[in-house]
Amino acid sequence: MKETSLASQPTPVASPQASPRPNPRRSRLPGRFARLPELAGAGFLPIGLFARLPLAMLTVGTLTLVTAVSHSYAIGGMAAGAVGIGSALGAPVVGSLADRAGQRIVLLTAAVVNALAVAAVIAAAYWTPSYTSGLDALGVLVAAFIAGASSPQVGPMARVRWMALTTHNLRAGQGGGRSVAANRADLDTALSYEGTADEITFVLGPALVGLLASLITPWLPLALAALLTCILVPAFAVHPSHLAVVPAPRNAATGVVRPEDSGDRNRWAAAVVAVPVVAMVCMGTFFGATQNALSAFSADYATAELAGLLYAVMGLSSAVAALSVAFWPQRFGLAARWVVAAFAMSALSLLLVVPAGIWPMVAVLLILGIPVGPVMVTVFSIGGVVAPAGRMATVMTALASGIVAGTALGAYLAGQLAQTQGAAAAFTVAMGAAAGLLVLGLVTWLVMRGRQQG
Repeated sequence: MKETSLASQPTPVASPQASPRPNPRRSRLPGRFARLPELAGAGFLPIGLFARLPLAMLTVGTLTLVTAVSHSYAIGGMAAGAVGIGSALGAPVVGSLADRAGQRIVLLTAAVVNALAVAAVIAAAYWTPSYTSGLDALGVLVAAFIAGASSPQVGPMARVRWMALTTHNLRAGQGGGRSVAANRADLDTALSYEGTADEITFVLGPALVGLLASLITPWLPLALAALLTCILVPAFAVHPSHLAVVPAPRNAATGVVRPEDSGDRNRWAAAVVAVPVVAMVCMGTFFGATQNALSAFSADYATAELAGLLYAVMGLSSAVAALSVAFWPQRFGLAARWVVAAFAMSALSLLLVVPAGIWPMVAVLLILGIPVGPVMVTVFSIGGVVAPAGRMATVMTALASGIVAGTALGAYLAGQLAQTQGAAAAFTVAMGAAAGLLVLGLVTWLVMRGRQQG
């Protein structure tokens, strides 16, 4: 797992003819972020941002609708869980298909299937005659699973495009005299933006669901999600930036390693990729546990409905901190970033058991969110470095699936502890997940250091 320069990465493949032309108009974005529209072309940033909003609305929207119609938190939770399981299992499949067939056709197909599946969730929720047991809701659960499994993976696909666009400048000799470090800075900037975009949508999505469901009707958020999927995902799919990513041949070599390491490549590729994937499971566990523990905490000191707002505070500071990664010095390597940020995250998570009121908890969450965004950005970057040749989309979607699966795990574990022992015990799950991120970061740092010295 050598921390190589991006110029040496064999994937994703980009061709000079395929890459979109830079936007000739001067960007209004500040500093390094002004380079992003020039790299990806006009419209990519807003389309990529809002095209991932339906996925952020899907789980909470399903939970809200099914709970409102069935009058059962248990059945609503089962439906939301079906979405999560479907997404965790389906995302790597969508990524693998995109690696082989190209992003455009896969995203267009996924958009159609997903919109139909979301419509089926709405229909099944209202057409189910009774909800006396989970078996009665089988149709809803199946539709919810398909909706999760077919979710267009806009965020991971966008990261793949950024990796192709930045490495293309180096390979094609069209970097305009920019150095390897400058193009590496472009990728850091793009990935820090992507981390912030994820945070924004996963705060905005649930908030939009709550607003529409409470003020108008419970089915409207899912209907809006399906409509946005039909409009925005195809716009993202056909954006010229998709041409920068060339589908890999079926016999593509695996492993981003040096040629002299080719004998060990196949043996270690899966294990190396597994480290950032497991790290994302830990990250998701941290998220899910924190959400559930905050529900118990806010119920003790105010009302459980405040949990979403409290969690949004951490998302806000995390999003801002993710943007800051673009300005971190290049000599501060990826593995070192992971260790430092995960150490801060692990240490600050201990403060979760200290507050005895809502406002002290707001302060703790605001501080705790600072290392969270950089950890996510760094792990995605590591995933890009170690991804096997021709499997970049598969790895990116696997990382996203790790977050989904971990969120479900963390919510379950924290929920059990909150029910029996209270909020403080539930927060220990988040602390353990942060500690796991630190351990995995140390392993990554040691392995990369050993390969560089070797």
